Amino acid sequence: MSRLHRIVIAALASLLLSQPALARTGAEIAALFESGVAAYDAGDYPKAYKIWWDLRYEDIAAMRNLGMMLRKGQGVEKNPGQARDLFLRAARAGLPTAQADLADMLLKGEGGKPDLAAALPLLQAAAAAHHPVAQFQLGQLYETGAPPLVPQNLEVARQLYAAAAERGMPEAAERLRVVGAPTTAAPLTPTVATPTAAVPAATPAGGVPTPGPAPAPAP
Repeated sequence: MSRLHRIVIAALASLLLSQPALARTGAEIAALFESGVAAYDAGDYPKAYKIWWDLRYEDIAAMRNLGMMLRKGQGVEKNPGQARDLFLRAARAGLPTAQADLADMLLKGEGGKPDLAAALPLLQAAAAAHHPVAQFQLGQLYETGAPPLVPQNLEVARQLYAAAAERGMPEAAERLRVVGAPTTAAPLTPTVATPTAAVPAATPAGGVPTPGPAPAPAP
């Protein structure tokens, strides 16, 4: 065997070993995910983190929960940058909780500078999927206005607060008592300026996540 052939075979072997094994069935993935939920709810964060880490290539909800734990430092050292990367991958796969989490980090400047332009499309997507925190935060932006990206519009703010309050968010209910109830029956379609900054790129993970069970409730 030539030296070139040996190099090619070694490279292929290394590539195969680096890829995650995606042989589990949907039922197996769901059962593993729920075991992570049980560990998390019991306060065994290292166990929950390990379970979801093993599922990160197979389940976007597990990927999002890893980001949540890295953001808070639960069962693992706090790492805002890695949390943002994981949220971004799950957000791009269409998970509303990850979209809301990443938007919140971008608004607060966790793991980087505050970036409303990047957070805005994530907030809109999560709010459209009825995520109460995203609805509330978007409502705040419409209540005060955030020129030039978000025009002040109290009616849109009221509707967003009302939607978040209906889903059990007390802060939204309190804000609604201040600004008043919506005056129109039909939901309004918010209009915002085109963001000037794109959502930040993620560090390559080496795997493509696929939709899985609903994410674990986060405090």
